[in-house]
Amino acid sequence: MNAISLFSGCGGLDYGIEAAGWNIIYRNDFDRHSCGTLSLNGKANIHCAPIEEVSSIDICDYAGSTKTVDLVIGGPPCQPFSKSAYWSRGDTLRLKDPRSNTLSEYFRVILDFRPKAFLLENVHGISYSGKEEGFQFIIRKIAEINRKTGTDYRPSWKILNAVHFGVPQQRLRFFLAALRDGKKFIFPQPTHSRENDVKAGDSPLKNGIAPYVTSWDALANIMPDQSEKLAVTGKWGKLLPSIPEGENYLWHTDRKDGLPLFGWGTRYWPFLLKLAKNRPSWTIQAQPGPAIGPFHWKNRRLSWRELAALQTFPADFRIKSSRVEIQRQIGNAVPSLLAEILGRSLMEQAFGRQYKEPPLLAVKPNGAVPPPEPIQPVPEEYFRLLGCRAPSPDADSGKTKPQQTLTD
Repeated sequence: MNAISLFSGCGGLDYGIEAAGWNIIYRNDFDRHSCGTLSLNGKANIHCAPIEEVSSIDICDYAGSTKTVDLVIGGPPCQPFSKSAYWSRGDTLRLKDPRSNTLSEYFRVILDFRPKAFLLENVHGISYSGKEEGFQFIIRKIAEINRKTGTDYRPSWKILNAVHFGVPQQRLRFFLAALRDGKKFIFPQPTHSRENDVKAGDSPLKNGIAPYVTSWDALANIMPDQSEKLAVTGKWGKLLPSIPEGENYLWHTDRKDGLPLFGWGTRYWPFLLKLAKNRPSWTIQAQPGPAIGPFHWKNRRLSWRELAALQTFPADFRIKSSRVEIQRQIGNAVPSLLAEILGRSLMEQAFGRQYKEPPLLAVKPNGAVPPPEPIQPVPEEYFRLLGCRAPSPDADSGKTKPQQTLTD
């Protein structure tokens, strides 16, 4: 079954859709670095151009005019609807932002090709209550396509956390899918849960639900390339070894067991955030600052192979670029395992295919998790911060900059 991929990036969504058995006959992205990564990995029919300049005739020329399009996938750029934009500016232009035009272009392709199914991915901020213009726009465009063409797309949508589907990373994303024949797409049920931690003697799969896949499962066998510069530098680099696994800067506040160097709720959540071997990673950032994690439990930045593993790219995935560019591409990607699971559900519901084998991109368990790394004393140069940081005025109101908890 043939699929076309829009806003392909470096291929996170594509790899999963292909693992589910779809044949991607066309890929588009305007970013030359992402297109270069796709090409480096042997992907074909890559059209590197802004979506506004891509006609349906162009797509047919690349894909082969005689081929039918059964599925359209894509994640239109999400900056106008992202949570980070709300943090930094309090609000965004959303639909008035010129970058939101990519939503219109996505549905122009749906209108022209009328695929058997389509899948749209975006940040979960697109459906925020009171700020859901982007979401309402999507619903209106689908209704418009149905009126014009006689199709019966009935959209289903859900915010999924990748960790619930075997991805070793907490990552919330908005997904919307629809089938052309009027059947309601049913999202797959979670397969992993924190509540079903496996204890000694337990089955690895209890009540059909497995425990979360951990950072250790994903990273234990990856040795970073010695040519990568992974040391954490800058003003806060020497403080990281004094923070335990699974903690962040909040360790060094008056509410935890470190030194009171910071006020509670005065920093963004990923500040000095460190992975814990026995838990999944937190969200991989696309554009982190020098003190923004998650960092490795060995007090360094994650290598590109480790970043890719936490996003469940295939083991043979390659990328060659600057560190900043690699982080941006991988950090913006959809976890490929989650994409494979969604691709399987689309294939089952649109074409009746049944799968007997486990997902190809599933992360295998990596044995017993070693104990946490020992923490180091706080260097004296940070003692000047003792007791001089007041808590955020919103620290007890739920409006602080950290937007997660350490148990998420």
